[in-house]
Amino acid sequence: MPQFIRGLAVAVIIAYLAYRTHSLNTSGAYAATFSGAVIFGIGGWQWAVVLLTFFITSSVFSHAFKGHKQGLGEKYSKGDVRDAGQVFGNGSLPTIFAALHFFFPNETWPWLGFASAIAAVNADTWATELGVLNPNPPRLITNLKKVVEKGTSGGISLIGTFASLTGAILIGILASFLGPQPASVPTGIIITTAGFAGALFDSFLGATVQAIYFCPKDNKETEQHPIHSCGTPTTQIRGLTWLNNDWVNVACSLFGAAIALAFVCIV
Repeated sequence: MPQFIRGLAVAVIIAYLAYRTHSLNTSGAYAATFSGAVIFGIGGWQWAVVLLTFFITSSVFSHAFKGHKQGLGEKYSKGDVRDAGQVFGNGSLPTIFAALHFFFPNETWPWLGFASAIAAVNADTWATELGVLNPNPPRLITNLKKVVEKGTSGGISLIGTFASLTGAILIGILASFLGPQPASVPTGIIITTAGFAGALFDSFLGATVQAIYFCPKDNKETEQHPIHSCGTPTTQIRGLTWLNNDWVNVACSLFGAAIALAFVCIV
């Protein structure tokens, strides 16, 4: 119990600081407090380091390259100030694995699932935040010959893909050293591969089944609904109505964790 209380205190402090620096809004701060309390309080400092690496780097990149995303806000469903949906979209599965660690403290698979889920969302976030630096427009992941506008769901670029892989590698290295077993190169490789695969799966969903809308005034595709940033109602043109970007992020983390756990089971 003392560890959980300490974890809760740390989570409150970090969520408050993130709120003050405009990385989280009110709902996002409450959601981050909940997830942080479970992950810090049950998992301990090793789990906290992995989670904070994702949160801090994504927040830094989001603010640092904000200027490069000017004009892209009309594409995204939400802005840089994360709400509860975004927090849980990225953090719900890691939180579940931390909770499972409480019931299976001597098993290594909760840690592997947790780290792989974080690797996936970290890889995806780095791709989104750094992909805007690519000098050329991205290409659709399902058809690499088709050039799309920056910010288009399912678009990938050379810099974005490299950033995605780097983000997965970072979490893989951390997890291999901080995990319940001694540093293991295979563990790091598994987590890195799973995280990168999760980010690619995220892009695939964005290009195929994520709900995408159209703004007739700006003549552009967007994730925003029911009202575009210009004030015009948007209409759905493809995808599943319920599958917004937050749920795609959940699927991204789930896919990454599933890849890692499946690999361990098979081997």
